[in-house]
This record gives sequence, C-alpha cells and structure tokens, in this order.
Amino acid sequence: MRDVRKWTAQLWRLVQRRREPVVVQTLRSAAAATVAYVIALRLSPEPAPLTAPLTALLVVQVTFYATLTNGIRRVNSVVAGVLVAIAFSLLVGLTWWSLALLIVAALAVGHLVRVDEYVAEVAISAMLVLGVTTVGFTAWARIVETLIGAVVGMACNLLLPPPVWVDEAGQSIEDLARRVRQLMLRMGEEAAGRIPWEQAAERLHEARRLDHDIVRVDAALRQAEDSLRLNPRVREGLLHRVVLRTGLDTLEICTVVLRVLARSFTDLAKARDTEDLFPPPVGAVVEQLLSEIADAIVSFAVLVTTHLSENAESAEARLTAELHTAAGTRDRLAELLQEEIRADWANWQLMGAVLTEVNRIIAELDTEHRTRRLLEELDRVSREQREKLPRMTRLRERLGVQEDLWRNRTGFGGRSR
Repeated sequence: MRDVRKWTAQLWRLVQRRREPVVVQTLRSAAAATVAYVIALRLSPEPAPLTAPLTALLVVQVTFYATLTNGIRRVNSVVAGVLVAIAFSLLVGLTWWSLALLIVAALAVGHLVRVDEYVAEVAISAMLVLGVTTVGFTAWARIVETLIGAVVGMACNLLLPPPVWVDEAGQSIEDLARRVRQLMLRMGEEAAGRIPWEQAAERLHEARRLDHDIVRVDAALRQAEDSLRLNPRVREGLLHRVVLRTGLDTLEICTVVLRVLARSFTDLAKARDTEDLFPPPVGAVVEQLLSEIADAIVSFAVLVTTHLSENAESAEARLTAELHTAAGTRDRLAELLQEEIRADWANWQLMGAVLTEVNRIIAELDTEHRTRRLLEELDRVSREQREKLPRMTRLRERLGVQEDLWRNRTGFGGRSR
C-alpha cells in the first residue's frame, strides 16, 4: 500500500511538471523518434531503420529555429557522406588506406558544404555506407531514413510547438539582480563601520564572481532568443528578444560599476586602516543609498521580465520612485562628502570615486535612458533584418504582419508564453 501511494505521488509530481520546458522537450523528442521509426518501417528497405529515429531525435532541438537549421544541415551532411562513399566504393573499395582517405575526404566535404557541427556526420555516413557490400541499396535506404527523420522532426515542431524559454531567461535575470542586491546590502552594512581591508577585498572578489553568473544568464538568454525565432506561438518575437537583451546589458554594466565600487571600498579600507571606512554620518548615508539602489536593481529586473502591461506599469512606477529616492540620498551624500573633504583632504579621490560610481548605476537604471536605448536597439536590429532578408521584409509589409515597435512604452516588458 505504501508503494502504491509512493508511485501515485511520483506520478502526480510528473503531471504537475508537464508544462516545464524540460518535460515538454523530452516528450516531444520521444514522440518524434517513435513516429519516424514507424514511418521508416514502411518506406525504408532496411529491416531496422534506426537512422530515421536517430535523425528525428537530433533534429528536434530545443527551438524551432534550431530544428529548422539543424534539419537542413543534417540532411546535407548525410547526403554528402553517402555520395563520398559511393565514389570511393566504385574506385577503390574498402581497405585500411582507403578508409583513411575516405575520412579525410568526407571531413573536407563537410567543411565545403558548411554543415557546421555535423561535419563528423559526413564521415560517419560515408563509413557506414562503405562498410557494406550493396552500396547503392544502403545509400538509398540511408538517404530515405534521414529524410524521414528530418521531416518528422520539423513537422513535430509545427504540430507540437517547442517550449518558449523566455520565462526561464527572465527568472535567471531576476536571480542575477537579487544576487547583486545581496552584495550591495553587505557592502552598505560594512560601509557604516570599521572593516579590515581583507574583508573589503573579499567583497571585491564576490563582485568579480558575478561575471560567471552573467555568463550563465547570457546562455539562458540565447536559448530564449532562439526559442522566439520562427516560433508560431510567439508574436512580436523581436520585441521580446531586444527587451531581455538590453535588460541584461544594463545589469552587466551595473555589475561592472559595482566591481569598481568594491575596489574603491577596498582601497579606502587600506588607506584609513584603523579608522571607520567612512565617518559615522557619511557611512549611514552610504548604507542607505546602497540599500535603495539595490532595491531599484531588483525592480529594474522585474520591469524587463514582466509579462502584463499592468504589471509593467506598476513595476516602472516603483522603479521610478526608488530611483527618485536614491537620487535624493545621493545628493545628501554629496553634501556630506563635500564637508568631509574640506575637513580632511587625505582620501578625497576615493571619496569622490564612490559618489561617481553610485551615480553611474542610477543613471543606467533611469527609465528614460532605457527607453531611448531600447528604441535605438529595435531600430538597429530591424534595419539589419531588412538588409539581410529584403524579400521577406517586403512580404511581411504586404501581409501587414509588421511588429508594432512603437506600442505604448509600458508594453516594453512583455513576455509571451
């Protein structure tokens, strides 16, 4: 009875996860491979046409854009390999030295036909075909099975659209913003007291490690950008791609400035040695300012990843209010630092650097600055697409499918699912 309840609970958890992209992708791949094998059993002369499900499994990638491009390249690689094998079988047959020449020739042909990551598939196909006696029979069967697998894989994406990975990319952006916030809060708490320079240096190392987080977020964002291309489930894919990409660019700039700020804190801790990092009144304002900027960074991430215009309005209003508050605190800090520098010129450069760095982060998060940056990027990407695909652009204009890039500004944070 206990085992039954355990299996029931596991089954229920699987049902609850049915909408997760990993689960959807697994089921789509299995379905495409099975259908390809069933069709190949009827059309291929081979008794076990495993090339068809293998091709379908490789072709059904995470995104429709990748599926289309991978399908074409994989078919090209197999056909090229079969042709190379037929040529070698007619000329020299299979020997140890002809096998070596075959591999070299197949790899060279793979680079010539530009099949990218499927260059090795050209050589594999050639060796498999050359290794049998009835070359013509096997070559035809392998081409048929490859075509079946590629067609089934691409058809699977039309009937069962691939998952859109925008939510996952948005979540990774928000997680990055929260990690930045936690680091800024710790730096602010330490700025209000006396810390050894080794502890300040540790915060500098933490700021540098944020680069690794950005790399992971960038990978998730690239996957999301591919999932938006040529996906029938998504409208305004260009808009979503640009919104997320410019949002990540802004957060990356903020992390760079935060790293510089951490370096200024470290140098200041060395210079002041046994004294507090900042005089007590200044330290309290620095802590308050970093806390306000940290909250604004999270609000900015929520703004660029929100999926409803109403939520975008509230997120933008909250970000604007937080930046306004932070700007007031910054002005108060500037006055205190000015008084402190007049009294003691010893560390005026580091004090001024701190003020400059927090001001740069506030400027990067400014909503008007983001709007201008977003529109410039949309114009640039749209212009590049028109130059690359002029015929497609004219067709879209005739059909009236152009994206409304000048939608009200609060819609810039949209997500599609």
